Amino acid sequence: MLSLRIYSQTELTSDVVAVLQDEPGVSSLAVIRGASLTPIGDLVFADVARESANVVIDRLRETGVHQEGSIQVQPVSTWISRPAYEAERVAPGAGSDAVVWADVVQRAYEESRLTFAYVTFMTLATLIASIGIVLDSQILLIGAMVLGPEFGAIAALGLALVRKRPRLFGHAIGTLVVGFAVAIVATAILASLANLLGWVEVGDIGGVRPGTAFIYQPDRWSFVVALIAGAAGVLSMTSGRSGGLIGVFISVTTIPAAGNIALGLALGNGHEVWGSTLQLLVNITGMAVAGWLTLIVQQTVWRRVARRS
Repeated sequence: MLSLRIYSQTELTSDVVAVLQDEPGVSSLAVIRGASLTPIGDLVFADVARESANVVIDRLRETGVHQEGSIQVQPVSTWISRPAYEAERVAPGAGSDAVVWADVVQRAYEESRLTFAYVTFMTLATLIASIGIVLDSQILLIGAMVLGPEFGAIAALGLALVRKRPRLFGHAIGTLVVGFAVAIVATAILASLANLLGWVEVGDIGGVRPGTAFIYQPDRWSFVVALIAGAAGVLSMTSGRSGGLIGVFISVTTIPAAGNIALGLALGNGHEVWGSTLQLLVNITGMAVAGWLTLIVQQTVWRRVARRS
């Protein structure tokens, strides 16, 4: 169940109310006349089944209420209501499977924005990964994978293609390129300093590393895992089950590959740089393609469900 709060201009309130009253998936509706100061108008509250949210939001946008006012969508974690139960029962599909596109698109824009926090997390994660490589520690690599914030931008690539948003695609590409570039350069500088101090040597990354060799040795399974992880990650995002993202983070080696690239650059090991760069590209491509295909399937299925309804 979702809760809608709408700030409506006075002249549009009747159209907004008509849309909400016409939708069987809306279980509760209230209007507070004259309560909105910006814009001058009314406040409208409604509860809507998650499965019906896309239809309702699209029809509300057609009224133009969002041009000067606002449509706010919030999840309702717990509710006790017979009308709400009936609204969910008659709504098409299942609420846990429904994709609220307005929410997904907004999250994609937020998570693919190039910010100081994003670059900092990328750099810190890459530093931890590089230490894990030197120590041949899978524990540190897993920690770095969980810390890395890159999946949001990768998922945004597929979403931008499905929803035809070239601006979002450009934002996501730029964020990924700049984020990885800054993280790799910063880690390479610190690795060079560590090399001068005698903390890190070429043999630390060129020798036998049974625990971390997969970082610079991509194969067909690397792409398969990236596809599976990308699909699982997008499903977690669209269904609101964020717990599944943890499994995605520790399934792919984007951050460890970036850490190994930095070490290879700092210590002059071209083999490590090439292998890890290929691993990084395989992982990003696999997850982006899987996310794109998953979103296409979800969009197609829900369009058919809506038509049937």
